[in-house]
Amino acid sequence: MTSTKFPRFFEYYGSSLKLVEMPDGGVAGWRLSEDSGGWEPANHLIDKALFAGGEQEIYEISPDEFVWLTEQERGRHLDGDGPVFALYKTVEALQDAIRAERRYPTPREQALITGIRRRTFVMFEEQLRTAGDPGADPTIAAL
Repeated sequence: MTSTKFPRFFEYYGSSLKLVEMPDGGVAGWRLSEDSGGWEPANHLIDKALFAGGEQEIYEISPDEFVWLTEQERGRHLDGDGPVFALYKTVEALQDAIRAERRYPTPREQALITGIRRRTFVMFEEQLRTAGDPGADPTIAAL
């Protein structure tokens, strides 16, 4: 591979995609699974992401945007019990209230939602790592 720095983050057709450097110097692609919230191998998307050349459904995004997108998708598609899901419900209730009032979130609400999403990302990724998901990386939230 080239001297491109990794990890790199993408929105690929509305879902989270990350490219990470492997210990052997290669690159691995991981795409968010809507079914489990874990990471599915996506090596077939590496060239598309790196060399999209104006393809309209692939966007490189920042680590913060990646965390936001990932947690937005997990909160939207997954349901369960425990602290992570309680926090997803908190964000959903806050966003429902903002939509019902037909207004933009206040700076305080934005900061609260961002903080919760960062926290749930780390919590979910730590659970995935404990369960053996090779694509899990809770450190992304600190990039």
